[in-house]
Amino acid sequence: MNSFINEFKEGERFTGDLLVNNLAKGVSNAGSPYISLTLQDKTGAIEAKKWDVSEEEIAIAQIGNVISVVGDIIEYRGTKQMKVISISEIDQTKVDYTRYCIPSPIPQEELIRKLKSYMSSIKNENASKIVNYLVENHYEEFISYPAATRNHHEFASGLLYHTVSMCDVADILSSFYDNVNRDILIAGVILHDIGKTLELSGPIATKYTLEGKLLGHITIMVSEIRAAAEKLNIRSEVPLILEHMILSHHGEKDFGSPVPPLTKEAFLLHAIDDLDAKMIIIDKALDTVNEGEFTQRIMAMDGRAFYKPKIK
Repeated sequence: MNSFINEFKEGERFTGDLLVNNLAKGVSNAGSPYISLTLQDKTGAIEAKKWDVSEEEIAIAQIGNVISVVGDIIEYRGTKQMKVISISEIDQTKVDYTRYCIPSPIPQEELIRKLKSYMSSIKNENASKIVNYLVENHYEEFISYPAATRNHHEFASGLLYHTVSMCDVADILSSFYDNVNRDILIAGVILHDIGKTLELSGPIATKYTLEGKLLGHITIMVSEIRAAAEKLNIRSEVPLILEHMILSHHGEKDFGSPVPPLTKEAFLLHAIDDLDAKMIIIDKALDTVNEGEFTQRIMAMDGRAFYKPKIK
């Protein structure tokens, strides 16, 4: 059995199969073509370069393909990378993609159980109808897609994991603070990122769809809620409040929200979403260092390097 990416050591030569998650072509100072690759298995990803690349090798190394790779593991600026020696084609019909998709830390079956429990706990009839209608419409994608292409929850069922984790926090905070409508908060949490089922391409070599690039998941989801309310003949204020929560959950215009949160539930949704995403980003970085060491600078955290304490 070939070793996995999280087992790579500097100076080793790797021979095995990896998923192409990203590819960019370039030309060296000497005028020779090369490709920069992101290669992935279920344990993580590694940046790689193939110098003096042929057109045949570029055709083989298309995003979403699993390819056979021979490469040397090197270290560059404190990060392991691969210098690819050769690339060859394998039969894509015989690929077991579970070996190449980073799995959720919690089994999908458990996440689905918790999601359904939270959905059934919504007592507001209109909020419940909208949530059930939209989850059912996007169910297969919702339970299997990642939450992002990079940075946070970028693994199979990451969208579901992110949503359920946020529900756990929302459930606690709704009982801690006075005058928070738990039904609306939980509904907003469940709905806030379902638009990513149309914004993103899927769990393998995830990229943005045309709709995702032109509209984005916030705009997509607002339209979905409005269409659901029309379909279900809901005339209360609930759809408007949920639309506002979707529009404002990134917090401010610079991060993609056209309006700031203007209800307690919208503010909590934004705070919980931001917290959950950032904790995952920090954890990912801390997983790469030993106790008593700092991480590399994390661009998504304003370029800060985080320390991993020795305290038990």
